[in-house]
Amino acid sequence: CKKEGEWKIMLLDEFTTKLLASCCKMTDLLAEGITVVENIYKNREPVRQMKALYFISPTSKSVDCFLHDFASKSENKYKAAYIYFTDFCPDSLFNKIKASCSKSIRRCKEINISFIPLESQVYTLDVPDAFYYCYSPDPSNANGKDAIMEAMAEQIVTVCATLDENPGVRYKSKPLDNASKLAQLVEKKLENYYKIDQKSLIKGKTHSQLIIIDRGFDPVSTVLHELTFQAMAYDLLPIENDTYNNILAYLHKKKLKCFKQLISFVFQQVVHLNLAEDCMNKFKPNIEKLCKSEQDLALGTDAEGQKVKDSMRVLLPVLLNKNHDNYDKIRAILLYIFSINGTTEENLDRLIQNVKIENESDMIRNWSYLGVPIVPPSQQSKPLRKDRSTEETFQLSRWTPFIKDILEDAIDNRLDSKEWPYCSQCPAVWNGSGAVSARQKPRANYLEDRKNGSKLIVFVIGGITYSEMRCAYEVSQAHKSCEVIIGSTHILTPRKLLDDIKMLNKPKDKVSFIKDE
Repeated sequence: CKKEGEWKIMLLDEFTTKLLASCCKMTDLLAEGITVVENIYKNREPVRQMKALYFISPTSKSVDCFLHDFASKSENKYKAAYIYFTDFCPDSLFNKIKASCSKSIRRCKEINISFIPLESQVYTLDVPDAFYYCYSPDPSNANGKDAIMEAMAEQIVTVCATLDENPGVRYKSKPLDNASKLAQLVEKKLENYYKIDQKSLIKGKTHSQLIIIDRGFDPVSTVLHELTFQAMAYDLLPIENDTYNNILAYLHKKKLKCFKQLISFVFQQVVHLNLAEDCMNKFKPNIEKLCKSEQDLALGTDAEGQKVKDSMRVLLPVLLNKNHDNYDKIRAILLYIFSINGTTEENLDRLIQNVKIENESDMIRNWSYLGVPIVPPSQQSKPLRKDRSTEETFQLSRWTPFIKDILEDAIDNRLDSKEWPYCSQCPAVWNGSGAVSARQKPRANYLEDRKNGSKLIVFVIGGITYSEMRCAYEVSQAHKSCEVIIGSTHILTPRKLLDDIKMLNKPKDKVSFIKDE
């Protein structure tokens, strides 16, 4: 719809605003002939001499706002409309548009990108409330859960479509069935998508895998203090919506208001140095000693490699320390329970009473809804971990997220097919150590090889951590011909996760994200 010398107005809804903001700037839009970007939900003055480009989700709310802009020929807000939907538009909505204002539409297209490309190898579906619907025990949420599962499956298909992949879909079979249900839905929708895509030519399975996992597969990584910069900043500092107000206050104090200062490299250094300084101010007084205890509990060994004989002796100094807040003590209690694979009701009650966290006890108990042993102790042994004793680590960062084991085993074709079944015919033998897709010729250039090689796409139901995101880059770097793409419903921070865990056994009054509401 781009024409030389012709400017257009762009209309976005809430989801597409986040999507666009994640991957381009206003200068990029200006280069494409977009002069103004507006919120489709807000009242706007008509600009009848200009055409409008609508980039919206196929929901009743967004479509109704579009129809309001073209209520009648005399009241049209714009000269004409180009509509681009993030994914499949239901026939009911399409027919509604067709019946109301088809003459005003120059183009209507589904572009299949119903996800947020957060980083180069990380995506989210931007549905944090899916955590509640997938793990709440309340049977009255069944319809909400079915609807969000359908919506997530459609979004995951757009991830695969964007990557031009029709992967073999597999899932973690136990202890819950969320991953199995979602995998079946994704497989079915992938089959339907590739039947109707590209002039009805059916696209066969590519040499890529899509692995779907329930969040309970690794509870340790979600509550452990992670000391890499990104994870540490989001854990220790009050960053909301990627905005840190202390930085804004610092800039105001220093009177760094001029545009040239704001875009300068010195400014970027100031921001990161300020963030690092604030992290260390939190770390040195309390978190440093806490991290040693956490690592000992998580691994079951101390920094010298000696086995921890009594986990309670590691936990008690943390609970008795008055400088630690309740969240840190709860995280330590959870690590203790995870380390012994569940505990008795009497022991848990004693811990809760001694720390005086009766009002927050659901932050601990409700982990059972994720399939994590809390009370009573589990009879099943914990899954074996890879031996990483020869790898170089820092004393306070010895824990390796479980996802790294899974990624490496998947690439080396070592995942147990009973524990990780496919829900379709297994694609060609997966060999990420050197093989590239059969439809491509081997490339000497690393970037071309990465672009055209095999992909391992991962989706975790219920959030991923920054440390797990980091693992995707590390494994991709180690296996040059396989790129790991990791995603989830949203990105986790430990405190927000504990708040969400606490709410699982409470009634949900309103569903705010299901399509068409």
